[in-house]
Amino acid sequence: MAAKKILMLVGDYAEDYETMVPFQALLMVGHTVHAVCPDKVAGQSVRTAIHDFEGDQTYSEKPGHNFALNFDFAKAKADDYDALLIPGGRAPEYLRLNPKVLELVKAFDKAGKPIAAVCHGAQLLAAAGVLEGRECSAYPACAPEVRLAGGSYVDIPVDGAHVQGNLVTAPAWPAHPAWLAGFLKLLGTRIEL
Repeated sequence: MAAKKILMLVGDYAEDYETMVPFQALLMVGHTVHAVCPDKVAGQSVRTAIHDFEGDQTYSEKPGHNFALNFDFAKAKADDYDALLIPGGRAPEYLRLNPKVLELVKAFDKAGKPIAAVCHGAQLLAAAGVLEGRECSAYPACAPEVRLAGGSYVDIPVDGAHVQGNLVTAPAWPAHPAWLAGFLKLLGTRIEL
């Protein structure tokens, strides 16, 4: 297996687990991951938030870690990468307002490159206009946005993932095993025990 190069779009208040775990797991299997945020450069960091499911109507939010970026957003070009990863949390709310972010998402999709989005990451897919006629899972509160973008919201268990074409999507961080397995399969990554 040839190592792949993955672009990870993050921002302040990205969900901690949905940022840290895939970043580390993809590095562990030998891939290169460039974590970027608009208006920031390598060495700067974003604040994350820990979202937990504690029986309330929605998740609770607590301060997470500072996550260090390792590449400059201004240098990120879809042509230089094999895949795109979009963590959830609150970051997609404002990332979707950035035209360059939307251009990147569109470019990855147009090229048919694997895109992994979890939780509120679907907000970015919807804003980029890449969900028309497609199926997408996400945090349930994002279902209306998926539908308004012309997609079909797939309601699956919180620990499940959905793969359709180049998209692998999931409701939240409890889906990491299924979501990352689906992404690795799209990447052609084989893990042998």
